[in-house]
Amino acid sequence: MTVLTLEDLAASTPPGTPWLGLDLGEKTIGVAVSDTTRMIASPLSLVRKTKFTDDAQAVLKLMAGRKASGLVIGLPLNMDGTEGPRAQSCRAFARNLQRIRAVPCAFWDERLSTSAVERFLIGELDLSRKRRAGVVDRTAAAWILQGALDRLRVTDHP
Repeated sequence: MTVLTLEDLAASTPPGTPWLGLDLGEKTIGVAVSDTTRMIASPLSLVRKTKFTDDAQAVLKLMAGRKASGLVIGLPLNMDGTEGPRAQSCRAFARNLQRIRAVPCAFWDERLSTSAVERFLIGELDLSRKRRAGVVDRTAAAWILQGALDRLRVTDHP
């Protein structure tokens, strides 16, 4: 399976099934999950990266545990919209995951998601740096997934 647009992801996954959102960092993978109506994204888990096969199996296990039918992967574009090494790394993750199991997935522009989440965690929740470190990646994954879900609702109801 190739990477899909959000609209094609919605069309190719069964209704009533959640999606996972991924924030692929250098050391961790933040994971979020939507509800079955795909209206609300919530932080779920943090996968500490080791080697790709183990990382992929951890993501697939989370998908199976939640009966998730698709993935939304954050794509860290540069501010001018171009793709740098981090975006290429995310594309490679998706491509390599497809070699293990054909999983419907789409990318979502995640520019500034981590900094937006950091501002929220500091300003609204007043979390210390140590406490933020434990929640920022999975919260960023929820931010990414929520953005994609909101985009689909705007597309469905212009």
